[in-house]
Amino acid sequence: MAKKHEAPVPKDMMPRHIAIIMDGNGRWAKKRGMPRTYGHVQGALAFRKLLRYANEIGVEYMSFYAFSTENWKRPDDEVHALMDLMRKYLKEAYDHFDLRTRFVLLGDEDGFESDLRQQFIDIQKDTDDFERMTAGIAANYGSRNEITSACKKLAALVKEGKLQPEDITEELISQNLYTKDMPDVDLMIRPGGEQRLSNFLLWQCAYAEFYFCDTLFPDFDSKELDKAIVEFARRTRRFGGL
Repeated sequence: MAKKHEAPVPKDMMPRHIAIIMDGNGRWAKKRGMPRTYGHVQGALAFRKLLRYANEIGVEYMSFYAFSTENWKRPDDEVHALMDLMRKYLKEAYDHFDLRTRFVLLGDEDGFESDLRQQFIDIQKDTDDFERMTAGIAANYGSRNEITSACKKLAALVKEGKLQPEDITEELISQNLYTKDMPDVDLMIRPGGEQRLSNFLLWQCAYAEFYFCDTLFPDFDSKELDKAIVEFARRTRRFGGL
């Protein structure tokens, strides 16, 4: 049996919820004279390895930005390739149930074709009882859309007389987001050299620590994740206090 990896910092210094913007797949492929779709394939492999490693070192929650609502504007062949990659990974996820990882879709499933939508429904149902780790897959996701949708749900309850405006709290809004069963983000990681959130988990990152690096996502491996976690552990989080 392969020896499990050890976390780079003590358990009480580990971030509970790590979010990753998987950026740089296209540039990784271009540097090698390959099509962008090849970069996404390599990014998917990096995602699988990273998820297993994070599971082994005791990360409780991870959220991956896989496909934004804005990504539909990309060339059709790239969008189709990304959808096929999702289909492939969701099918292969059943081969990794030893991880006991619960999968949660963060995004609007109605935007997908019926077969892919059903795959997301099935994987969430089939892993709902797994408790070792929760993996949030942000697909057809946009944070502003998410917050707007939550506001509309609460507004409808007010209109129906089931909720008073003064009873709306931050907690109630959080309970109506895709991440309702997950804690706020502790560590937000963006590989690829860019330094922006790109409409990802804006509400949930209110007090997150940010870690940016130039490594393109297909090359972002366990050692890179360890660097981010060690940097997180060095920081002092004050949550608005002194």
